[in-house]
Amino acid sequence: MSIAEFNARHENDPVRLHRAPSPLSDERMKEECGLFGIYYPGEDVANLTYFGLYALQHRGQESAGIGVSDGREMRMVKEMGLVSQVFDQESLDELHGHIAVGHTRYSTTGSTKLPNAQPMLFEHPTIGPFLLAHNGNLVNATELRDELLAQGVAFDTTSDTEMLGLLLCRTPGDSLDQVLAAALPRAEGAYCLLFLTRDSMVAARDPLGIRPMVLGRFGDVDAPGGTGYVIASETCALDVVGATFVLDVEPGEIVSIDASGMRSTKIRRTQTKRAMCSFEFIYFARPDSVMMGQSLYEARGNMGRELARESPADADIVITLPDSGTPAAIGFATESGLPFVEGMIKSRYITRTFIQPSQKLRESGIRLKFNPMKHVLDGKRVVLVDDSIVRGNTSRRIVEELRRAGAREVHMRIASPPIMWPCFMGIDIASRNELIAAHNSVEEVGRLLETDSLHYLSIDGLRRAMGQPSGEGFCFACFNGSYPVAVPQGLEGDKLALELPVRAG
Repeated sequence: MSIAEFNARHENDPVRLHRAPSPLSDERMKEECGLFGIYYPGEDVANLTYFGLYALQHRGQESAGIGVSDGREMRMVKEMGLVSQVFDQESLDELHGHIAVGHTRYSTTGSTKLPNAQPMLFEHPTIGPFLLAHNGNLVNATELRDELLAQGVAFDTTSDTEMLGLLLCRTPGDSLDQVLAAALPRAEGAYCLLFLTRDSMVAARDPLGIRPMVLGRFGDVDAPGGTGYVIASETCALDVVGATFVLDVEPGEIVSIDASGMRSTKIRRTQTKRAMCSFEFIYFARPDSVMMGQSLYEARGNMGRELARESPADADIVITLPDSGTPAAIGFATESGLPFVEGMIKSRYITRTFIQPSQKLRESGIRLKFNPMKHVLDGKRVVLVDDSIVRGNTSRRIVEELRRAGAREVHMRIASPPIMWPCFMGIDIASRNELIAAHNSVEEVGRLLETDSLHYLSIDGLRRAMGQPSGEGFCFACFNGSYPVAVPQGLEGDKLALELPVRAG
């Protein structure tokens, strides 16, 4: 299907896939988006892009899309749903080309509906058509949108991605990297961008490096020229398609790849500090990914070891809420000299798309996803290690289930500091009023969760675990309220204030 046919067919589509919340939807922070792009002359790359997006499914589950080019014609397929729901072999066979960009989305600005799905198509007066896929969130999106509205620009979506694409379309330049170098200094906040033109793939990362982006290559990485390049949100996607990691795309860097090779341009920046999101290390990215030269599995194990040194527990066993807290729990158990056991079994068939048809099932949803091992827990003093606590509703239900299964004591250990502030850089964290640690002391949170004890990892311990004792290069704003960019007045208490209004009509 061509892009024109796709737009005509879906112009007035309603929301086509309703998603009920998962049993953990009130507790887990939601990730932003996953990006995957490939430039591989001589190959049809749609299937590789599918595999790359599949590896990045954890970064967004609302919609997925792939755009390709064969050097002359661009085609795109995108839809609401998981990667495996959006694409089948028939749809992938329609996507002929050696250049592709793909996107899997979780909405942070803009609602969950098809017009906000990505990639998005734009037309630049000099460059021609291009597709844009975006991971992150712009804190000055409303300001830029109001400016464009005043210039008579019409919007079709409620996404800051469209706002950014239209800003680029109104920026003069003879090449996409020239346009990006001129326009991106106006964008404030977090962005990793992937672009597809008829004959090139271009990537850009914000000057703070808040979201991750890596470059990989097929073939001999030391050979001149090269057979093909991959740009992705995480290294796990490179592994899946058989590409070799080459480097992290630098903060403030624009990377362009076409028939003449690869070139790099810098975005003008007013400061040189970096602010990688610390939650990429704690929870969001896959543990088999590598960031800033570190294995995330090892970093999370270090968080557990630091936590055991800071807050030991007099207990019999260590368990985790599978699977995100497992590396930290193993690290805690190793440092403590306590056995790590499987105290809860996770159903592999309950996903974020699971439909809970009644309020009663929603209230007991935790049992649908996690089943306590009664013969393991009965009479035991248990240390439950998890990566974070947001609102606390799920944590309280987990403690209740452990006690119901016979646990004599439940000691919670959290492998991150208390989350006290919302995020405005591409992560959907609740408003400050909903964060359980924002207005309660650690002791009060423990009482609310009905634990025998509760301790969090300190920020200093987190820094050590990530291999940066000074904390340099990371953003800890959700723990200490110190944002790497100025947050517009009025946003501090409600992240939803970033939502852009729907155009009337």
